[in-house]
Amino acid sequence: MCIFVSDMSYIFKYGRFKLLHLLLVVFCMMPLIGQSENIISLIPKDCVVPDSILNKMYSSASIYSNEVKSYRANLYLKGTVTVHNRNRIIKYIPSMFKLEDSIKHYMHESLSELQYTAPAIYDRKIKAMVSTFRSQKGQVFDIMDYMKFNVYSSSLMGDKVLSPLNSQSKVHYKYILDSLLVIDNKPCYKIYVKPKYKSTKLVDGYMWLYADDWSVHSFDFEGVYDLIDFRIKAYMGNTPQTKYLPCYMDLDMNFRFLRNHLQMRYFGWLDYKEVRFTELGEVIYLKKDRSKYNLSSSYTLTCDTSRLVTDIDSFSKLRPFPLTYEEELLYKDKMDRKMLDRQKWVKDSIENLKRPKSQVFLGQVGDALINSYDIDLPKVGSINCSPIINPLLLSYSHRNGISYRQVYKYNKLFYDGRLLRIAPQIGFNFTKKELYAKADIEYVYNPRKHGAWELHVGNGNRIYSSVVLDQLAAMPDSTFSFDGLDLDYFKDIYVNLSHNIEIINGLNLWTGLSMHWRYTKSTPELDSRVRSRYNSFAPRVRIEWTPGMYYYMNGNRKVNVGSFYPTFIADYERGIKVFKSSGEYERLELSAEQIIKVRDIHHIAYHVGCGFFLNQEDMYFVDYVNFANRNLPQGWNDDIGGTFQMLDGRWYNASSHYVRGNMTYESPFILLYPVSKLLSFVQKERIYAGILFMPHLNPYFEIGYGIGTHVFDAGVFIGNERGKFTSVGCKFTFELFNK
Repeated sequence: MCIFVSDMSYIFKYGRFKLLHLLLVVFCMMPLIGQSENIISLIPKDCVVPDSILNKMYSSASIYSNEVKSYRANLYLKGTVTVHNRNRIIKYIPSMFKLEDSIKHYMHESLSELQYTAPAIYDRKIKAMVSTFRSQKGQVFDIMDYMKFNVYSSSLMGDKVLSPLNSQSKVHYKYILDSLLVIDNKPCYKIYVKPKYKSTKLVDGYMWLYADDWSVHSFDFEGVYDLIDFRIKAYMGNTPQTKYLPCYMDLDMNFRFLRNHLQMRYFGWLDYKEVRFTELGEVIYLKKDRSKYNLSSSYTLTCDTSRLVTDIDSFSKLRPFPLTYEEELLYKDKMDRKMLDRQKWVKDSIENLKRPKSQVFLGQVGDALINSYDIDLPKVGSINCSPIINPLLLSYSHRNGISYRQVYKYNKLFYDGRLLRIAPQIGFNFTKKELYAKADIEYVYNPRKHGAWELHVGNGNRIYSSVVLDQLAAMPDSTFSFDGLDLDYFKDIYVNLSHNIEIINGLNLWTGLSMHWRYTKSTPELDSRVRSRYNSFAPRVRIEWTPGMYYYMNGNRKVNVGSFYPTFIADYERGIKVFKSSGEYERLELSAEQIIKVRDIHHIAYHVGCGFFLNQEDMYFVDYVNFANRNLPQGWNDDIGGTFQMLDGRWYNASSHYVRGNMTYESPFILLYPVSKLLSFVQKERIYAGILFMPHLNPYFEIGYGIGTHVFDAGVFIGNERGKFTSVGCKFTFELFNK
């Protein structure tokens, strides 16, 4: 009867029951103890869990979180998708399932090998997959995020939410003792976990804890993340091997977006083949030991497409549980639709031959404007393109105004790990009325050593020549103004050819050539000072070193995982006079950057660096690599947030040297902590700070505050030049489905 003894002090403390009443209830409940699950209703309504119980729960969870060192299991997933409401907007969602008109019910099944290695390495190899969708590709969410559920760890679902079993999270949760139960002949606490405020980082629900060792029997949590309202129920194993691991999971998710509503119900069964536990005295984390850098034993191929089972008949022989009658009807309906589609395709092909070519062409153009394409051909490669008319590709910043970009991707992975990647990109800045285009081509010929050839072609920012530096140097800080200068802007076309190789683990050597063709409109006034066309030819060397880089081998391909140390970069370029090029110079840039995880889902990112132009002869162009004005949006976290949002773009080319530092602190709870209504929408808050030293700016200081939501990211920034606040602005980017 330890369940009553352990809670006796609590009952007497609140004085809710007399001793005689307690003894009578205990005597009446004794015949029920042997049953599998019985409720013992001794708990007053809305009683807060005492600290004595919470402390035992927290201390036990900290031990159990590292109890399992690794495991291998077979995972069977069976899910149904119900379309409650949809409209044409759903076509804009990348990687969305291809939904068919008038079809509201779909089914999806998969068999996988799941492998886990502490502290948080999950890998899944899909062996078989079938569905009633028109195409096997597509998803609304990554189901594996919901399978990464170590309930004892500090965070759940791949660091998406905070676990209520972690002591650091107790400031965010309320714990209410709901009832006492007997489950499997063992006393159990049913605890209601309630967030103190609405947040996408917190869950709401129940958990059942055994009173003898404070392990979890089961849990039932619900929450909201991105566009998904989810509820997850899980039951832990009942054997010594699976006691700390979930064996059955029930997921209920609702996707809602602009009057689109899709409901997904998934059931997951885990059959554990091997479970290894942490030995006494062994610490589970990535040890700073050279012999531990190779984590290949923790990773396998995600999906072997050459052996993937995709037909329904073959999958039926592998299915561990039979289908219901309703589920079998879904597969039968798919076969009937497939037959009708073949007949319709033949009929449409005949009708297209009779139509005027102009009508067929206009129809194809209309499809390209509103539809996304994801084509995967085994012998050709994969091609990805989002719709041309897509508002999610727009962004706004105070400095650059409104910009739009479109990216096309082609990938070809060869059998031995070699890779060919081509990514053309076009963009337009509506404020500057400038069109930008570039193409990045990479051929990885030695995937074991990251050996690759790269070619980058495009048009860059408008830039002015180094002649302006003499004008800037002659102006005192008190009277300095860009508006008083006559700047001759040159347009730029560049070609960068490079070769990259990893010398040793974490040390990469990048060698190449940087070529620029810069030109402007020729006028008599301009020709009296400078020429209208300049070419440059510069050999370039870049060294990147990340000490202690962890990695794993995916066949012949080496995949870097991360390091506890920063990445150090040295970039050197020397302009020489060959092939009618002009201007000799040397450019040297040094930098270090790192993202540090602190306190579960809190992060600090920093970037420090400096750059110099040396040994200049004739005219050249101040064009830095690590300190540049981006003409197209690259995402919110480009350069680890290490950009100056309010800095005038002309400053980037206004000095022969610079020293800079940027830092970002990211957390779900910073300033909006007491505003619970906003936290139900905001996923992350960020604090930005940056400082820059260069002539006429000693220093330039910038601070900012930003929020991240599932739809957009936004920030407000303040610039300070030489101790005076000079500008206030904002940045806005759509992040929906881009993360």
